[in-house]
Amino acid sequence: MLGGLAVLLGAVASLVYARAGLSLSHYDARAHLVVARRILDSITPGWEQIGAVWLPLPHLLNMLPVQLDAFYQTGASAIAMSVLSLGLGAACIAATIVRLTGSRSGAVASVVLFVSNPNVLYLHATPMTEPLLFGTTLMCAWRLTEWATSDALEVPPSMGWWMVAACLTRYEAWPIVGALVALALIARRRRGAPIGTLATAFWQLARYPLGAALFFVVLSRVTVGEWFVSGGFFVPDVELQGHLAVVSQKLLEGTRDLGGVWLVRLAFAAVAVLTFAAFRWRQGAALLVPLGLFAATALPLSAYLSGHPFRMRYQIPLVVACAIPIGLAVGLARRAAPVVALVAILLVLRDVSPFDRSAPILKESQIDSRNGRGREVVTDCLVRGYRGETIFASMGSLAHYMHELSRIGLDIRDFLHEGNHPMWDVAIVSGGAPFAGWMLVEEVAEGGDVIARRIRANPSFTDGYERVCEGGNVALYRRVR
Repeated sequence: MLGGLAVLLGAVASLVYARAGLSLSHYDARAHLVVARRILDSITPGWEQIGAVWLPLPHLLNMLPVQLDAFYQTGASAIAMSVLSLGLGAACIAATIVRLTGSRSGAVASVVLFVSNPNVLYLHATPMTEPLLFGTTLMCAWRLTEWATSDALEVPPSMGWWMVAACLTRYEAWPIVGALVALALIARRRRGAPIGTLATAFWQLARYPLGAALFFVVLSRVTVGEWFVSGGFFVPDVELQGHLAVVSQKLLEGTRDLGGVWLVRLAFAAVAVLTFAAFRWRQGAALLVPLGLFAATALPLSAYLSGHPFRMRYQIPLVVACAIPIGLAVGLARRAAPVVALVAILLVLRDVSPFDRSAPILKESQIDSRNGRGREVVTDCLVRGYRGETIFASMGSLAHYMHELSRIGLDIRDFLHEGNHPMWDVAIVSGGAPFAGWMLVEEVAEGGDVIARRIRANPSFTDGYERVCEGGNVALYRRVR
């Protein structure tokens, strides 16, 4: 029932944010639609278009629907998947808490904290990939909790395929799944399972996520020539790079800003209670399994230490993780659980409320809105002069603008981008000729795109082109010879 109510709330949220023009306001929301569409709509269509920076599952699921212009331009099919993911996540949270504590009050508390957060709710009304991450990892947490508390040691294949799905959705799932598996095995050991039997179970569990990771790195190697793309798409932030104390503080502050001070306080207290119960009560070791969701910390921690600029959105998985231990701790309150649940909900809702337009993720999603208005000048130039020529542009930096240009009838196959090997390889050396009649350049964001850097290093790169117009950090060039 809680899952169905979450789907209903997600559907309402998608309508609210669509009417406010916010469904596709985040540049990554549009970029994900572009990557899904380009698999079939491309100068060189095929599996190579799946790419190697983002994980492939969200784009594969949306590959066919977005070939329809209505779904592509509105993101409706991807948003529907996000709404269903909200329901799946809520149902898995409830099932996990009831399984471990038998408390419906605890289940309600966690689900309410999950779906009422305005940042979480907003993401589930967009084509972003976080919703599928939450749905799949929460399903993994539920299935591994179920396995850790059952008498059967055999690992159902369906459990493994959910881990594969999670690991092919977003990178946060890699440490999450690893932590969930480790904690589930510890719980089984605490219940008396022999080490030899657990070693077999470990392989049965680990082969699925390991296989998914191997598949992706091989795909990356084949499509872009690198086993794993970890840099080259941002300007390092020296204030974060290599500074563990600063990064840790930013992670904590970001989680508080997203979930509220009371969510973090209650989560810390709940984790302490659950840890005490797990060590005091052998059967209670399984209470720690869902806490594997906190392993999502590994991704932003590693990214920021490498110099990746701070992104509020990277802390969202921690907000989701915080909701689970609170519900479990409520369940341990037994008869007092309904009162404790109500108090927890009221305290958290003092800090956050659904549909809050000032929520951090909504603000962050509109960073590009001013540039979007500026790019209308460039779009007008294309409307006046475009006659079907190929446009040379970096999808890594301008995928969101490629999506915007679908409003004037441009398809992805009208662009020459990084996925179009070997033509791109020649074009990035020769300056687009002889393939492209136009060239789009992102000149500012993250220090400028790959084409902008080529132009700065070698001004003759634009020989044969004239600069026609510019706006929103984007310059448009037209070939004159």
